[in-house]
Amino acid sequence: MAAANPWDPASAPSAAGLLLDHFVASGMVTQEMLNISKKSASYFANFSRLQQITDIQAEIYQKNLEIELLRLEKDTADVVHPSFLAQKCHTLQSMNNHLEAVLKEKRSLRQRLLKPMCQENLPIEAVYHSDMVHLLELAVTFIERLENHLETIKNIPHLDENLKKMSMALAKMDMLVTETEELAENILKWREQQKEVSSCIPKILAEENYLHKHDVIMPSLPFTSEVHVQTVNAK
Repeated sequence: MAAANPWDPASAPSAAGLLLDHFVASGMVTQEMLNISKKSASYFANFSRLQQITDIQAEIYQKNLEIELLRLEKDTADVVHPSFLAQKCHTLQSMNNHLEAVLKEKRSLRQRLLKPMCQENLPIEAVYHSDMVHLLELAVTFIERLENHLETIKNIPHLDENLKKMSMALAKMDMLVTETEELAENILKWREQQKEVSSCIPKILAEENYLHKHDVIMPSLPFTSEVHVQTVNAK
């Protein structure tokens, strides 16, 4: 026989029932709240749910651990994976064979390196011939411009000083051009004066010969146009 529920006001009156009736009458507790309190979950149902949650958490932890192991294996695959190790062993073996061949031919290689490599043809596969032509063109262009590029790089720290020197040189060139123009004008004037003097010399010489023939003594005067005019008037 089931025991009476002390929280049920419909059962036999008790102190708890009377207290609940009082709370319901005063409005502090509703009948719905009392009905919800009746439907309590069983302990075994909650325990099974807790066990399921624990199992799911353990499975998640296991999966995370497997993911970390896979990531670690991926990061270290080139060290521990057999296929990568086989490739590395093959590469090392080929390098070892090459070094052994170099050591065997050490004397002949040394003699060949001592000789200048001129007028010799290097074997190149036909697939790379077009690339080699383009590469040689680029190399020739680079070598032609190398000195200019190096000179430009060297002059970069002294660029301001070089600009100042260029400005001073341009100013000096302007002064020299001005002086040259003045000198050219003076030379032209001098040439014109020389032409005038040269044109007057024959006339003066003719007058002197005429005066010598007539025994006329003339004072020594500078060869100017005024003397020439006075001599003509004296005639």
